[in-house]
Amino acid sequence: MLPGIVSCFISNYKFNNKTQEKYAVIEVDEANVKFITEYITPEVITITNLFRDQLDRYGEVYTTLNKIMEGIVKVPESTLVLNGDESLLGNLDIKNPIVYYGFTTSNITNKEIDINADAKFCKVCKSPYKYNFITYNHLGDFYCDNCGYSRPLLTYRVESIISASSESSSFKINNTVFNINQGGVYNIYNALCAYAVCKELNIEDEYIQSSFSNQSSSFGRQEIINIGSKKVKIILVKNPAGYNQAIDTVMLNDSSASAAFLLNDNYADGTDISWIWDVNFEKLTSLNLKEIFIGGDRLYDMAVRLKIAGLDKDTLQLKDSYEQLTEGLSKSTADITYIFATYTAMINYRKYLHSKGYIEKLW
Repeated sequence: MLPGIVSCFISNYKFNNKTQEKYAVIEVDEANVKFITEYITPEVITITNLFRDQLDRYGEVYTTLNKIMEGIVKVPESTLVLNGDESLLGNLDIKNPIVYYGFTTSNITNKEIDINADAKFCKVCKSPYKYNFITYNHLGDFYCDNCGYSRPLLTYRVESIISASSESSSFKINNTVFNINQGGVYNIYNALCAYAVCKELNIEDEYIQSSFSNQSSSFGRQEIINIGSKKVKIILVKNPAGYNQAIDTVMLNDSSASAAFLLNDNYADGTDISWIWDVNFEKLTSLNLKEIFIGGDRLYDMAVRLKIAGLDKDTLQLKDSYEQLTEGLSKSTADITYIFATYTAMINYRKYLHSKGYIEKLW
């Protein structure tokens, strides 16, 4: 990652364009923050959430947080823009100025955290958290009635969700309505995070709204492609929390649908795939999927998981090659097929689709 970021700066540098102000927006892997902040003092560092991801590499969420903080302590001048709904990001013993963003509303009425959620216990006294509301997983308006630790004051707030579909969302942030071309609560969080960073940089709402409206999904993040006459949406999934959000987004679909599940266990995916048993695939039983395609290096593990979840085993179609999968997708009887793919499965299948002319830009 360090050589990649250096290369990015080099490729975007011009000796004859020193008067124009530019910003670099850099996504940094959790374990690499300490290497990047050794050389760069960012104006803003933002952290979105902490979910179990690649347990064989990172362990639990507390380990991930510690890795990030090892990098942040090197740059006490950087402003932190943090997700206040993430209980792990409050009560930090650091010198940095901090502002928080989060939700003041939720469409979920249940206040009981799921048994498989992350960070369920107070980081101060280890008592179970309680919630005024939950947005998803362990995110929400949390508090501890034992020691008093609670969600920090929010500077930037999603105050209402006006509409939500599998294709788009409309919501109000700090009394202003915004729209994005992606579905799912997690994408509203992404938009709120982007808004918070922009406001810290004194960017006006009209430019933020224009940017939101012109964003399109790409590279497996709800990316839409056509295979023949069939519409396919590729959704990258890497952990239980993200997978559950992807499923919730698909559940908003009001047309006929099929689904494909691609599961790999390469190093970049995480070699431990036990996490699929914490995903709520059972929700999909109410969606009446036309076809269910299964592929990837661990397709049999995924087939067993979906069978146990209660999906109709007669609709399960195992595809052990991309050729077979693509042929199946091209013959689907549904209006749209959602492909849930882990990282290397998404990368490799996109490479195949690119080689066959279905995707114009590989990167």
